[in-house]
Amino acid sequence: MRVVGLRLAAGQRVPEHRNALPLAVIVTQGVLHYRQGAAEGGGEAVEGEIPAGGLVLVNPGERHTYWADEETAAYMVFSGLPGVRARPWSLRRR
Repeated sequence: MRVVGLRLAAGQRVPEHRNALPLAVIVTQGVLHYRQGAAEGGGEAVEGEIPAGGLVLVNPGERHTYWADEETAAYMVFSGLPGVRARPWSLRRR
């Protein structure tokens, strides 16, 4: 497991990308806006916002981007090891 701190200034955006590991983003200050899911392959993308105290889970290989309209801080928790097949995780209701 690896934990990385993230600070975004108002108006700052992280370009769309993918991670090799499962990722949990835990917001500690402000509101983090995100979009995850399909971009080039079709399907449906999910967009939302996470207030302080909330979290979002991103599965390995899933395209995602995030941005802030106000100063925002979060911890990114990477689970697993690079090169080791990771199982997707989800807290989504079925």
